[in-house]
Amino acid sequence: MNVVFAVKQYVSKMIEDSGPGMKVLLMDKETTSIVSMVYTQSEILQKEVYLFERIDSSNRETMKHLKAICFLRPTKENVEYLIQELRRPKYSIYFVYFSNVICKSDVKSLAEADEQEVVAEVQEFYGDYIAVNPHVFSLNLLGCCQGRNWDAAQLSRTTQGLTALLLSLKKCPMIRYQLSSESAKRLAECVKQVITKEYELFDFRRTEVPPLLLILDRSDDAITPLLNQWTYQAMVHELLGINNNRIDLSRVPGISKDLREVVLSAENDEFYANNMYLNFAEIGSNIKNLMEDFQKKKPKEQQKLESIADMKAFVENYPQFKKMSGTVSKHVTVVGELSRLVSERNLLEVSEVEQELACQNDHSSALQNMRRLLQNPKVTEFDAARLVMLYALHYERHSSNSLPGLMMDLKNKGVSEKYRKLVSAVVEYGGKRVRGSDLFSPKDAVSITKQFLKGLKGVENVYTQHQPLLHETLDQLIKGKLKDNQYPYLGPSTLRDRPQDIIVFVIGGATYEEALTVYNLNRTNPGVRIVLGGTTVHNTKSCFLSSAGFNRMGGILPRSVLMAFCFPSKKLNDLILKHSISTCTCSPFLHLDLQDRNDLSHSASVLNPAGPCFKAGVPRCYHDSQSWSRLAERLVGHCCRDGAGITGAL
Repeated sequence: MNVVFAVKQYVSKMIEDSGPGMKVLLMDKETTSIVSMVYTQSEILQKEVYLFERIDSSNRETMKHLKAICFLRPTKENVEYLIQELRRPKYSIYFVYFSNVICKSDVKSLAEADEQEVVAEVQEFYGDYIAVNPHVFSLNLLGCCQGRNWDAAQLSRTTQGLTALLLSLKKCPMIRYQLSSESAKRLAECVKQVITKEYELFDFRRTEVPPLLLILDRSDDAITPLLNQWTYQAMVHELLGINNNRIDLSRVPGISKDLREVVLSAENDEFYANNMYLNFAEIGSNIKNLMEDFQKKKPKEQQKLESIADMKAFVENYPQFKKMSGTVSKHVTVVGELSRLVSERNLLEVSEVEQELACQNDHSSALQNMRRLLQNPKVTEFDAARLVMLYALHYERHSSNSLPGLMMDLKNKGVSEKYRKLVSAVVEYGGKRVRGSDLFSPKDAVSITKQFLKGLKGVENVYTQHQPLLHETLDQLIKGKLKDNQYPYLGPSTLRDRPQDIIVFVIGGATYEEALTVYNLNRTNPGVRIVLGGTTVHNTKSCFLSSAGFNRMGGILPRSVLMAFCFPSKKLNDLILKHSISTCTCSPFLHLDLQDRNDLSHSASVLNPAGPCFKAGVPRCYHDSQSWSRLAERLVGHCCRDGAGITGAL
């Protein structure tokens, strides 16, 4: 289960299907991010894609010598942009790919707009999510809930992204969810309804042990996203921020122009791939080794190019040398900035107290160390507020709770009111009243023994004592011990065997610390494959931003509104043309091939909803059987009749 590979295969298939010749890739804001995470611009250029445009750009030039590959989310806005494009086409031919299911009323509108018959084919490719790492995906959504209830549009988008993920991995899972979270149950129901409604798409080859989808809520562990991190990827995201693999270094003192923004991608950066899960001390040592290797390979200044052979060798080695030079410059700059921030913000000392708050139960010691830090001028208001938030979550109901005094300490330190208010907001969001688990007490004799032994011999690294709640949850799941009364199955069926393929989705966002946990579990449990996803990938700042809405408790959303986003219309795939079955190695998609237009008027094929048998993974294709308009006329009778206007949703 490799999400990067799955999305990359979709993009490769789009380009291959368009055939030879110069191409333009026409995308929207979201699909631009989706593609950029799996392909570099230079890689796509090698496939004859020479231009990258946004569908919403108004100043695109007409270039009839180019083929257009359109990769779009099937939203109302994108469909309207595409309609306008087809009415006045700027390119010679269009290959249209939607990242999810498109409503049939939109197909009709597109058909009517294609008067010049420039559309060669329309397909659905389910790459509707951000592939972060091979085992991590995100939907890049913040603020998905209103209080403890889903925002309707975000629920729709999350359901689309999660079902697309399942289709791209060819998984039809059993579903478990966190009982203490109404949001988790709602999402589980929506996903199940899509699977039931679109049973043909999800009719994959049966495995001995069915895959499992586990839906969790961030509120069950609000501690993890509040901690400083000390492994490379997590630390970069925490201190600098990672946005679709891009790092903004423009505020770094004395930064050179070409390093103001850098890309960290394990797919294209060997050093990053080998070091992303190592701790900061190891990174420093490996950076030194990288520099030494670079110095050895660096051409000597006095080296002369005296012969054709010398020149040829230099030209052959220069691209590799230049790439290595860029890698060295990038990582030295990033690690240097991390080191500067650690020193400037006194993060070693801050992190040690954070770990004490998260992992130990010595209230007196934690309070004393916190107050000492709050008086330290090097500790920023951001870090001071974070410490108090951790204290508030851990010692919420402690008999000697000193939160009022700590809040006064924050005020005396000059911490702004917006940060002080977040303390109560985070407790409202992830406090003991709403958690389904106990974050701070050992749950069984084994856990108690481990904690006791750790206390006797100390810990190997005081900065990485903490393990996310997800580690224990997945460990119990892998062993077949996860309690049904806390994580029930949706529906009557249950797994008799231990799961092998597990997709975990965290409403409210996952973290890179949890990504490391999943990486290690995959590595140490042969035969088990886990993929982690979330509405976003958090650092503390993004968690602060999200928490601003935690205590704005909205009213319960009417079930009718939820249902409008949970029950998709019947897809175009539900209709089938006689003798129009073809096979494909890709994941299931819809294929409309309208190349041989001269024979359209002679076609006697008719829609046959009963159609031949359909195997999952084998798309039903519509080959030269109807013109756009005649096909749309047939489809309109099967259009959305619910009046919910859920175009772009599922």
